[in-house]
Parts: sequence; C-alpha cells; structure tokens
Amino acid sequence: MSKRDYYEVLGVNRDAGEQEIKSAYRKMALQHHPDRNPDDPAAEEKFKEASEAYSVLSDPQKRASYDRFGHAGLQGAAGGGFNPEAFADFSDILGDFFGFGDLFGGGRRRTRAQRGEDIRFDLELTFEEAIAGLSADIQVPRMEGCGRCRGSGSEPGSGPSTCPTCHGRGEVLYQQSFISIRRACSTCNGAGQVIRNPCSQCRGHGYQQVQKKLKVNIPAGVDDGTRLRLSNEGQPGSQNGPPGDLYVFLKVKEHAFFERHDQDLHCSIPLNLAQAALGCELEVPTLDQPHKLKIPEGTQPGAQFRLRSKGVPALNGGGRGDLYVHIDVKIPSRLTREQRKLLEQLRESLPVDNAPVEKGLFEKVKHYFT
Repeated sequence: MSKRDYYEVLGVNRDAGEQEIKSAYRKMALQHHPDRNPDDPAAEEKFKEASEAYSVLSDPQKRASYDRFGHAGLQGAAGGGFNPEAFADFSDILGDFFGFGDLFGGGRRRTRAQRGEDIRFDLELTFEEAIAGLSADIQVPRMEGCGRCRGSGSEPGSGPSTCPTCHGRGEVLYQQSFISIRRACSTCNGAGQVIRNPCSQCRGHGYQQVQKKLKVNIPAGVDDGTRLRLSNEGQPGSQNGPPGDLYVFLKVKEHAFFERHDQDLHCSIPLNLAQAALGCELEVPTLDQPHKLKIPEGTQPGAQFRLRSKGVPALNGGGRGDLYVHIDVKIPSRLTREQRKLLEQLRESLPVDNAPVEKGLFEKVKHYFT
C-alpha cells in the first residue's frame, strides 16, 4: 500500500514553517496516542504515521529530499521512515500528555528535589498569656538527618552502592509499542543507589525522629485559633529539597471573668437594690490594675459602662480595645425580718403605677414586617 503524503498526514501546507509542523504533530500525537485510545486498534497506526511524517519534515535535509523526490527520495537514507532516536525534542512535544518533560530521551533522572512536609503543633495559652504575649519554649517531634550515618543511610565506614537495575541512572527504559519510555527505577526510587549495609540507628532511612526544641515568640493580643508560621522548621526535604514549615495553632483558655469580642472585653458586675438606687463606687478589675468606676444613682438593670483602652491590644500595634461593664441588679430571694420591714416602708413611700407600658411606634408596626 502506498504511503500518504506527509504534509497531508499532518494537515499542513508545503510551505509550513518548523513551528507549524511541530504544533500540528503535537496535536495529532496527543489525539492518537495508543494510551489514550486503548480500544481503537487504528490509533497506533495513525500515531505511527504522524510520527514518521514528523521525523522527516522536522529534519531539513530529509524534508528537502522528500520535497524533491517524494517517498523515493528517502529510500535507503539513514533514519528513513520512523526512527525514535531522531526525537531529541520528543519531551517537549509529549511532555504535557505525560505530566513531566523528561519521560522521553535525554538521559535525565526523573527524581527531583522535593520540599519537606509542613508540621502542625497545637499550643495552649491562658487568657492572660494571649493578651500579654510571651516567648514560649516548645518541643516538636520531627525528622532530622541521622547523626550516626550523617544522612547517608549506610553504616559508618560503608556507603551506598550503584543500583544494579538502572546502573546508577535512576531510571529504566521501557519499550512501549514502538517508542522508548524512561521511568524512575523502582529498585532505588530514582536515586541511582541502593544501601547494602543499612545504618543501625536509622535503618537506612538517613533520618530519625527527634524532639526539636524551639522558641516561639507570641505577640500580644493573639486570639483563639491564631496560626503562627515558623519557616523551614518542618520536615526535611528529599533529594536536597528545602524543608517544610512549622505552623503553631494557638488554643486560648476561657477567662472566669472576662469575655472577649475581637479587641473588646466584656464583664458583668452585680449590684444590690440599694447600690443601684442610691449609686455607689466600684473597683472593677482590668487587664492592668483595678479601675474605680462610679455608678450613678438610679442605675437600671442592664446598664452598660465603657472603659476606654482597657481591652485587648491590637496585633498590628493599632491601640487597644475597650472594656464594657454590664450591670446586673440582683433581687434578693430571702429577706430578714428587718430587711422586709424596711422594704415595706419603702414600698409605701414610692408611687405605684402598674399600668402596662405603651409600646413605641416601632414596636407597634414591627409585626407587619415580620
């Protein structure tokens, strides 16, 4: 059977440039690759036909001979027809299909330096520690290079041997259909070396788990759930890759008196009937030192007083929040005879008006919008 015209196979004109030919072949190679079409027996032939056309049209000498004499001009020529060895740029053409460019040819190892994994460490703080900030010493379990073998994985005095499978290349050559594919060696995992005499301390891994002591500077004003990052304090990388990072997650305990809302603090102070009615002076605890607060007479239950700049310092240094003091008037549930007598006298002296309080305009119409 006669061969089709190579330009027709790739779908390009005879005056097509090098890049146009390359793009056309790449499109066809991705479309008809046997791995993408396992149920199509014609796919391999189409792929082979396109590869043969590209091997000729991408070579200036072969293309000139083909343009002048057709297929007859290639008969007997070195590399005539399909020749996988002619694909120096095969990785550039099919690299996107397989996900990595050094799968084909080039003799490069597939293994690359990889960044180490990140580590999470949970640190619990008291409420006061979170507000004031501190420098904390922590111990983080992580992997480090073995001190006995210095990370080689071999017993001192010995060393790794060349991998017998890949002969030190870190990759092996597989024949798939009519093309050669290079893959990482499964014996040495792409390292090109194997350990014959493993280190007795790390068992050939080159790493061992240790308790790493670190100092963490916690700024004032952190809140529950705050995350701090310590760069390069995570697990070590492989193949001389950079280490990961350490993330310290803060858990802040609740306070017995204060409740935090962003940079503001809230607390509740109980008053008896006489203190609320006559007024008084209270000593309110704060984060720094007690603060004297004057309660005016006639203070109602639920009243709120604001102490400026007595809250939490902002992480960015933009001042402090406020402290809100909420008044809770306590009604006694048990009275002595004398207390009851005094309250009865007070009741008789106070005006009595138990009529229902009329709702405001907003309350009257609110139900129409709900």
